Amino acid sequence: MVINGQNGLSEVQQDEYFQVNALQLVETADGSTTIFNTIIGEHYHSRHGALQESRHVFLNEGLLHFLNDQDKSDLAILEVGLGAGLNFLLSADFCLTHGINLNYVGIEPFPLPSSFVCQTGYVHYISDELWYSFIEKYELSVNNVMSINKFCQLQIAHCYLLAFQSEQRFDIIYFDAFSAIHQPDMWSFESIEHACRFLKPGGLFVTYAITGHLKRSLKKMGFSIEKVPGPPGKREMLRATKN
Repeated sequence: MVINGQNGLSEVQQDEYFQVNALQLVETADGSTTIFNTIIGEHYHSRHGALQESRHVFLNEGLLHFLNDQDKSDLAILEVGLGAGLNFLLSADFCLTHGINLNYVGIEPFPLPSSFVCQTGYVHYISDELWYSFIEKYELSVNNVMSINKFCQLQIAHCYLLAFQSEQRFDIIYFDAFSAIHQPDMWSFESIEHACRFLKPGGLFVTYAITGHLKRSLKKMGFSIEKVPGPPGKREMLRATKN
């Protein structure tokens, strides 16, 4: 989840309000759980299937597509909108299974408490070892690099996208902010350009969305654009390569 901070609350008040009062767990069509934010008025993942969407958009059309073109034993991923960590968990589980070193940074101005993350049921989609290590180190990874296991490091950048800074460059960006209807500032040229400056040449930008503005913005930055079949409930999604 990433929000724009324009609701009149201080950062501390927003943290408390969003964590305690505004979030509801919702079952989606494939039986997996997502979160509904009652203030934003949007779900973290698709109601057509949170698990299906995450696997299709970010794991299959993002991570696996990237690895099909490159033989890599080390991978760096930046996620815009970590939420409850489903995209991270699926990616980390794949990398653990295939012996790939994963360095993962998730930008999240409002990290969820681990007690809430535990209620998502995402434990059922990954190895028990990964899940329990993730839960144990999840809150410690806020603004710290934590080794989740011998193959995976996680850091949650507790900030807004435009405040994020890093010397690191990434192979893949998972862009998983709320939709432009509810959060237009996250899809502005300024925001997309800021995220993409952390991507390596040849790196991949992948998102569930596809709009004319997004395509024009990425083309202006020199990306090659692909329209890819979307997950259940969405005809198309976007994938782009930094030239």
